[in-house]
Amino acid sequence: MSLDQPPIDTSPHVSDEVRKTTCYMCACRCGINVHMKDGKVAYIEGNRDHPVNQGVLCAKGSAGIMQHNAPSRLRAPLRRTGPRGSGQFEEISWEEALQTATDWLAPIRANHPEKLAFFTGRDQSQSFTSFWAQGFGTPNYAAHGGFCSVNMAAAGIYTMGGAFWEFGQPDWDHTKLFMLFGVAEDHDSNPIKMGIGKIKARGARIIGVNPIRTGYNAVADDWVGITPGTDGLFILALVHCLMQAGKVDLDYLARFTNASVLINEDPKSDQFGLFLRDAAGQPQVIDRRTGQLAPWNGQGVEPDLAATHRAAGITHRPVFHLMADRYLDPAYAPEAVAERCGIPAQRIRALAADLARVAFDEPVILDREWTDFRGKKHAQMIGRPVSFHAMRGISAHSNGFQTCRALHMLQIILGAVETPGGMRFKPPYPKPATAHPKPHGKVTAGAALDGPHLGYVQGPEDLLLHDDGSPIRIDKAFSWDNPMSAHGLMHMVISNAHAGDPYKIDTLFMYMANMSWNSSMNLGGVHKMLTDTDANGDYVIPRIIYSDAYSSEMVAYADLILPDTTYLERHDCISLLDRPICEADGVADAIRWPVVAPDRDVRGFQSVLCDLGARLGLPGFVNDDGSAKYKDYADYITNHIRRPGIGPLAGFRGADGKDEGRGAANPDQLQSYIDNGGFWISHVPDTCAYYKPFNAAYQDWAVKMGFYDVVQPYIFQLYVEPLRKFQAAAEGHGHRQPPDHLRGQIKATMDPLPIWYPPFEDGHVDPAAYPIHALTQRPMAMYHSWGSQNAWLRQIHGHNPLYLPTKIWDQHGFQDGDWACVTSAHGSITVPVAHQAALNENTIWTWNAIGKRKGAWALDEHAPEATKGFLLNHLIHELLPPRGDGLRWANSDPITGQAAWFDLRVKIEKSAQPNEAQPVLPAISSPVPQGPKDIAWTSRK
Repeated sequence: MSLDQPPIDTSPHVSDEVRKTTCYMCACRCGINVHMKDGKVAYIEGNRDHPVNQGVLCAKGSAGIMQHNAPSRLRAPLRRTGPRGSGQFEEISWEEALQTATDWLAPIRANHPEKLAFFTGRDQSQSFTSFWAQGFGTPNYAAHGGFCSVNMAAAGIYTMGGAFWEFGQPDWDHTKLFMLFGVAEDHDSNPIKMGIGKIKARGARIIGVNPIRTGYNAVADDWVGITPGTDGLFILALVHCLMQAGKVDLDYLARFTNASVLINEDPKSDQFGLFLRDAAGQPQVIDRRTGQLAPWNGQGVEPDLAATHRAAGITHRPVFHLMADRYLDPAYAPEAVAERCGIPAQRIRALAADLARVAFDEPVILDREWTDFRGKKHAQMIGRPVSFHAMRGISAHSNGFQTCRALHMLQIILGAVETPGGMRFKPPYPKPATAHPKPHGKVTAGAALDGPHLGYVQGPEDLLLHDDGSPIRIDKAFSWDNPMSAHGLMHMVISNAHAGDPYKIDTLFMYMANMSWNSSMNLGGVHKMLTDTDANGDYVIPRIIYSDAYSSEMVAYADLILPDTTYLERHDCISLLDRPICEADGVADAIRWPVVAPDRDVRGFQSVLCDLGARLGLPGFVNDDGSAKYKDYADYITNHIRRPGIGPLAGFRGADGKDEGRGAANPDQLQSYIDNGGFWISHVPDTCAYYKPFNAAYQDWAVKMGFYDVVQPYIFQLYVEPLRKFQAAAEGHGHRQPPDHLRGQIKATMDPLPIWYPPFEDGHVDPAAYPIHALTQRPMAMYHSWGSQNAWLRQIHGHNPLYLPTKIWDQHGFQDGDWACVTSAHGSITVPVAHQAALNENTIWTWNAIGKRKGAWALDEHAPEATKGFLLNHLIHELLPPRGDGLRWANSDPITGQAAWFDLRVKIEKSAQPNEAQPVLPAISSPVPQGPKDIAWTSRK
């Protein structure tokens, strides 16, 4: 070092104390070390001991300090004083706010509980919020899954007992080929980045299937720039090639799937298309040892994929025969699908050959003995080292449920689920659909609902319908419109409530759901619905209660605001009852705790619900004498018992804190979590690590840990019988019949074997007039809409251009700095554009949730997010365009009701540059002042 260089302290003392908790800047739930100095948050880093991130932390996690100090934080309870949508409020006390909420809600519960619609956004306490709603008695509860990823979750549960991300993960230690479908960078980002780094270091191959090449797809060895909405067709072409080449794991299919189960093929039988069953109701297979019928789960049974059963002149065949009939059809050959998918036939065949080669020529064999549920002992664990991961990109289409099912089928026929090198479930999964509750909707005035709101229907008998066939729920979940809507349809609540279809509500109660902005389609229409008045001048949706930590766009449309804390100021429970942080090799859960006390008059929303629950006398929230059962959410986490020995947290249970999984409540449980870094983990025994649904040792361990109460092995459902039951109803069988206008749709889409059909928007607009697909995805530095008010993260994504592929860029003569008018069948926007070569040639896209409405989030009205930032939501409607049949069809998957965000078709033309992105909405007033131009706060002296 030269003599004139100043001394530099390369290891400054950054904190007086480190407090370990759980991040909430995305849904990864990474462990973080929060460095405190002078009682303030000074620095956030990753916790190296944490099972999720092992010290890795992304830009979002590091920027949590800016989230905690955001100028947009709400400061006190608020009551609307101006017209709804004006943003005019007055601050009130918590007692006044809670009394107001009680005065509004108590008469509803006493007389018509269904007139409360309680919907929560991207929170992580759904087992708690659903418990509150169940106690209230309303059938109208759900969270954000209906507009996010219910297709992926429901398809995975019905097919194999779990799906990706929170349910499962690739076997990063053994996989040799990793294939991603439709994965943006916001979900599970740190674990995926770590996993990709691990397999790349080993020389494993990565294939990214996505119309957009960014993030994970940018570092993939191969990028498949597929046409949006055709993933399912591409997957079925891969299945065609594999079956044609005989590259399927026949032994795995026979033993561990219902490919060997016999189907009733008597067209005159009322059981046509259903499983052949014995007197005990068990599906039947042919036992290879005897050639005779046997129950699928019989001890020692060796199911036969090839054998058939002849009875009364009818030959009943196993599922595998039906699969061969369907997927060997030339309609699924690569040459037949190539043009539609935008992938050359030769490349599809090459990818199928790569999957087959790795799966069958490069197996992973572990010398671990295990015993399956039929009592057969296996000397080894044999794996097919091909793994997959998928998310919203293939899910958010009107064909998304069947596309996700097709992907799960592809994994299964390779023998690559729950085997070494493939996909592994994370405890407490796997759980078959039959292990989950069915949805409940029986409303009784002044009493709790008759059971959990959400669940997995097994046939038309489980639909939530009134005697006249009308839906019980305001969102029409679990109705003929959306029979398997396991997560509800949050995106339909406002429009249905405004229309009074199927009935009118009194109060809309929402938590952290920005439904007036980036979480709704048809924004202009939603704003009108929220502010519309009837002939008497009363609001059509009479009351809106909203809780948020920040001054979001939705705040302006509420009547009563219950301000939440930031994630560093409250207790949270990342529970096995909900969305835990488990890894494939370990069961784990975690907490958040107030590492700092709020400096504003705000309260954690879950604690507010405890208070409201007590005031309303809800079951589970009051003692026998009517007193409050829980003083706050921390008390609930500690002392609530969901079923004997099972509470919100699985670690440090029992009076001495030494029990795990099951055990009595421990009054010091939360402190034990804090002392152990904010989490608990128990490792899966080696003998249980793979083959979990079929592994007798795992089943015993799962019961011991409390994942379920009885041993319940199952086989994967390639043929989903409940789907066939709905088809049969549409064909006229059974006492519950769909309305005539839905019969054709149900028969066509609810096939028990995976199928593909074009996205619905393709049939409602002219593809020649709207030839371009338009998508959004979240960037790695953003997750929730709150990210783009973060002082650090705004420097990464201050605004969002619309990215155009070379073909469209050149066709219209675009140049750097140009703007474009983009038009759909519903609306138009005028926005800045940029060129991206690594993009499907007929697809345009932008980052989601960057654009902000003026006046929200404490941002300057001239901030780039409000002038150049924009949303594609203006182009999308919750209903499809009319097609002349007199009906308005939902813009969603017809099976689950998931919003079809990514079916959007548009046209584009060059535009003169306006002053700011169009449409320009009027600024809204904010209950918090605009933030400072420069943030100068620091904890260092």
